[in-house]
Amino acid sequence: MPERRYCVLFVASHPVQYQAPLFRRMAKHASLDLQVAYCSLRGAEAGHDPEFGANIQWDVPLLDGYSWTHVPNRGSGAESFFGLFNPGLWKLIRGGNYDAIVSYVGYVRASFWVAFAAAKLSKAAFLFGTDAVSLTPRDGRAWKTKVKKYLWPRLFRLADQVIVLSGAGSELMRSLRIPPERITLTPFVVDNDWWMQRSKQVDRAAVRASWGVSPKDVVIVFSGKLQQWKRPLDLLRAFGKVNLSNAALVFAGDGPLRPQLESETASLGIASRARFLGFVNQSGLPAVYTAADVLVLPSEFEPFGLVVNEAMCCERPVMASDQAGASRDLVAPVCPDFVFRCGDVDALAELLRKAAAEPARLKELGRVALSHIETWSPERNIAALAEAVRIAVSRIGRREIECPSDSVTPAGRQGIHE
Repeated sequence: MPERRYCVLFVASHPVQYQAPLFRRMAKHASLDLQVAYCSLRGAEAGHDPEFGANIQWDVPLLDGYSWTHVPNRGSGAESFFGLFNPGLWKLIRGGNYDAIVSYVGYVRASFWVAFAAAKLSKAAFLFGTDAVSLTPRDGRAWKTKVKKYLWPRLFRLADQVIVLSGAGSELMRSLRIPPERITLTPFVVDNDWWMQRSKQVDRAAVRASWGVSPKDVVIVFSGKLQQWKRPLDLLRAFGKVNLSNAALVFAGDGPLRPQLESETASLGIASRARFLGFVNQSGLPAVYTAADVLVLPSEFEPFGLVVNEAMCCERPVMASDQAGASRDLVAPVCPDFVFRCGDVDALAELLRKAAAEPARLKELGRVALSHIETWSPERNIAALAEAVRIAVSRIGRREIECPSDSVTPAGRQGIHE
């Protein structure tokens, strides 16, 4: 018998540069008839990102190659419960005859609950999850941890299948007594092929020359928002401690900590060895990683850290704090010594010293990183998600239906739902 095809609606807060390539691949999957409902078009349209401190519009295609619709936001747009309120989701889901709804909108937004209620009344499977690896929130407030400890076991039991993005996320769900058979790991991935191909096209020597870096220097890169929880100051201070004459430190990103970082490079006497590139859009990042020798992710709050995937696709090893979700799934399998205790500047400084003394080892670890990231792939993500949908639909006993969008090309259906 032919494989069953499931009609699936993905509800997403906004287009994301990492998710769009997955949607394009899912649109071609034999068992998925895919539509995406966006609650806003932030990212596809220019807008101010307060964390980057800049107007951002991603320079890679976000809305091509799959069926999508925009559901207008009637909320405030703020980071609050009613900041994202899309009542049009009700009409879309109730009238769509979907097998399953996959929510990429968090439960702290009103639109999540609109989608949940509509799915339940429509007898569609409802899948959601989290990228979290612990109950500790970004701001570290103890009361939030206590609330999550009580709330989350009840919350995630509402899912017909819970989707998590990392091994640590799976462990977190099990610690909340969610049955293992109700948890599916869908690896947090980037478009590996795109990154690898772009990396091969980079003129490494030319990029390094544009930074004023010697061909023999070891280049250490930080990529991300210059925010407190990313702890870029730890990396700067570790670099200052070892004061390497044969190394350069490159920051690709922007944010509120940039003035302090630039000031400290001067006070530490390393201004001549540090480079600040500002915000680098997606198409420019393969050149940054390929021109570097190692990426460092010192974050204290990092559910995963897709910059790790990006760097590894560009054949670069990564050092990461033990608070980054990717440290377990991606960094440790390549080199466990490159996982350091978050906030331990001395330990990070020692790693940088050893790395600068062994550039050949970094190159070899880069090859290992590339080999490992090939196992953490979009294909694996999509296969796992398709299986999660199958399990969820089977669990609720939904009969097979005809997909309403079979006659519609998956290359860009769009509309407005009031």
